[in-house]
Amino acid sequence: MFRGLRLQLTLLYLTAALGLILLLGGGTYLLLHSYFQASTDLALRFRMAQEFQARGLSLPPDLADAASAWSAQRAPAAVAATPTAAARRSEGDEGDGGEDGEGGAGQPTGEAELAETERYDGELTAIFALPVTAQAQLISNPNPFAPPVAPNAAAVEAALAKGSDLRTVHASDGSEVRLLTYRLSGPDGAQALQLGRTTSDQGRALNRLLAILLGLGTLGAASLAISSWWLAGRSLLPAERAWEKQQAFVANASHELRTPLTLIRASADVARRGTEAGDDRFGLLGDVLQETDHMGKLVEDLLLLSRLDAGRLELSRQPVEMAGLLQDLGRQVGRVAEAKGIVLDLGPLDGTALADPTRLRQVLLALIDNALQNTPAGGSVRLAAQPQGKTVTITVSDTGPGLSDQERSRVFDRFYRAQGARPGGSGLGLAIAKGLVEAQHGRLALESGDAGGIRAVVTLPGV
Repeated sequence: MFRGLRLQLTLLYLTAALGLILLLGGGTYLLLHSYFQASTDLALRFRMAQEFQARGLSLPPDLADAASAWSAQRAPAAVAATPTAAARRSEGDEGDGGEDGEGGAGQPTGEAELAETERYDGELTAIFALPVTAQAQLISNPNPFAPPVAPNAAAVEAALAKGSDLRTVHASDGSEVRLLTYRLSGPDGAQALQLGRTTSDQGRALNRLLAILLGLGTLGAASLAISSWWLAGRSLLPAERAWEKQQAFVANASHELRTPLTLIRASADVARRGTEAGDDRFGLLGDVLQETDHMGKLVEDLLLLSRLDAGRLELSRQPVEMAGLLQDLGRQVGRVAEAKGIVLDLGPLDGTALADPTRLRQVLLALIDNALQNTPAGGSVRLAAQPQGKTVTITVSDTGPGLSDQERSRVFDRFYRAQGARPGGSGLGLAIAKGLVEAQHGRLALESGDAGGIRAVVTLPGV
């Protein structure tokens, strides 16, 4: 039992830790991917703004904003890292020939910074331009290298209809290309301009990051699994020790109670045999014998439960023919059913289960007894068995009043007795039956019968 709890706690700890790792790693990956795409899109818009200015066209608002954003983010860093720009600023401050803020090259300082930004920024140098007609025909190739993709007709069509288009396309080698298309009417006859940038370098960086994250995640998961298993063991250790002490106490107490109960019963039986039937002591001694038998049965049940909980119950599993076992049980309980006015019906009796015959017989007797106790006179109890794939299903059905959903959910709890249960019961019978079935790698469940009542279903491995 505690091994299963330890495994569950380990999985819980590990799941929480892996969730945190996935959240951090995935967030890092998505953040870098978003940054790469936003940086590429901004560079494309800034370059498009330059193309518009070169053609003498008015800038759309979004391109004007892109130019401002690019200048604000890129120009200071690029100029600060450029020795030529720094020298120009120095000459402009100290020289006597610069008027109106002109530097040694005759350019305004802002224009010089923008030129240096364009020259030294790799984002812009990686961009290619494709001036095209309305039919997506390339007019000329102004690039110093062969573009990785041909003009995209769908992007041109969308740009002519909406004014602009931004999408990701794939080159012939499978690499991704970010493509920005704008509608324009330039002096060179171009109806649209496509600017693109391959993102293969960004993809390689993201793939390296992903490989690193996966490697670290795998190592982290392995170390977390070991740590979680150790931590779960440490957390359950006090409860496990307390449980072992409790089981040892129950087993020892049950064992020690056997002898005095046997002596009490023997003494009461001898005294009762020496007492007249009309004597008051005869009835009192009968009560003593009855309660001693009940106490002895309870002690035996507690001892059996302690062995089941500790996994120390010895079982001799072997092939058991359902026909022979259920027919024998039918003959055994047939008289009891007849005395109660209940019809005992035997259904299909097929299949061979792998089980301990003694313990299986104990389980079925408990289920049949429970069905007989809850079935009124004139009702019926039915026994059946049939193979289902690799298992054998045994059913014990009755036509009693049945159980409510709440009672059915608690009926296997120890010492729980449903409303209307017979007096004198301990509430351990079904709990023991379930434990014995599970010890034989089977399942026991209670279901609502088709014609009312309860159907107990025992599923065991077949042969």
